[in-house]
Amino acid sequence: MSAPEQRPPRVRVTAPRSATGPAPTYPVARELAEQSDVGELFVRSLIRSQLRLSAVVASGFLVILVGIPVLFSLFPAIHSWTIVTVPVPWLLLGLGIYPVVIGCAVLYVRSAGRIEQRFRDLVNDE
Repeated sequence: MSAPEQRPPRVRVTAPRSATGPAPTYPVARELAEQSDVGELFVRSLIRSQLRLSAVVASGFLVILVGIPVLFSLFPAIHSWTIVTVPVPWLLLGLGIYPVVIGCAVLYVRSAGRIEQRFRDLVNDE
């Protein structure tokens, strides 16, 4: 009888450790710096959301501004009302509109800052 054939020991073949993670992705900051199509898409999205915000705030302000004369025309008795000898329409137009302007400005600035912060977080997220 012949001697039993010796087999070589089994060897496990695996992929290198660097290939175990997900496929490499480009960070958004690199896409923006290279002015690629993806970077342009992100910038257009930022501009579109800022435009949408400005349109919403401006239209809301316009509705309130147009609402004052409509209020005066629907309720003509307001013209005869006075507070400390000052007509109420003058008070509404002179003093009442400033809190609305300031409120719209604060709303716009806070919302625009939030949009830009989300964009910065997206760009810096690596």
